[in-house]
Amino acid sequence: MTQIDTLPPLRAVIANHGLSARKSLGQNFLLDLNLTAKIARHVGDLSQSDVLEIGPGPGGLTRGLLSEGARRVLAIEKDSRCIPALEEIAAAYDGRLTVIEGDALEVDPLTHLQKPIQIAANLPYNIGTELLVRWLTPPEWPPFWDSLTLMFQREVAERIVAKPGSKAYGRLALLAQWRSDAAIVLNLPPEAFTPPPKVSSAVVHIKALEKPRFEADAKTLERVVAKAFNQRRKMLRAALKGLAPDLEDRLLAAGIKPTDRAEVIGLEQFCALARAIKAP
Repeated sequence: MTQIDTLPPLRAVIANHGLSARKSLGQNFLLDLNLTAKIARHVGDLSQSDVLEIGPGPGGLTRGLLSEGARRVLAIEKDSRCIPALEEIAAAYDGRLTVIEGDALEVDPLTHLQKPIQIAANLPYNIGTELLVRWLTPPEWPPFWDSLTLMFQREVAERIVAKPGSKAYGRLALLAQWRSDAAIVLNLPPEAFTPPPKVSSAVVHIKALEKPRFEADAKTLERVVAKAFNQRRKMLRAALKGLAPDLEDRLLAAGIKPTDRAEVIGLEQFCALARAIKAP
């Protein structure tokens, strides 16, 4: 296997530091440094960007990001066992890596980063979707990040890029596609990881747009979409009951039949409905 730097292979790092993957932390390590460098390249030109990485583990993707020229990497790692291995990487890359031991759901990374900021991560399966939703629904848009390049279970990745009428289509697709471009850029089989998960994985690249594709109040749209897909097999006049006293009129004003179900309604129509619900 070709090395991307002078540090030891990841298998040796794991052995040296006793870093067996822990299921409780959603850990599955990607050990092929050629693959981690390939994922880093999907982020784009890193030379002028800071990169936020969540759950670096033994540092495979971290090394890929640094070797591909990232201006700076901030790695947030909850597993204290991984910190010494990450500190070895920091020492080899002249201070371009900052490591914070902590929970990514609680740490504010912005005090350590300068724009432009990209986010790249082999996200721990147990917090991946929650983090994604946070990044897609900030109080203000554009967000602090320019792009997200994230590893998910393939099922989750397909939900992010899904189109109306498919089984995967739902809240994640609408949140992602309203204000960003999302695409699956790499598929990975279970055997690419140690230990192999029971499912395939995929890398999704999400590029933030300057403004939403269609006008809508963010909180109203999120509420409408969440309610619509919470009971996705129900007709919208039933699934959205309580949103407005004259709900059927507002559905019709948005060009939606009250008997339609959420899974056939496109992004533009959901935004029109959000505007209709928000209207006096």
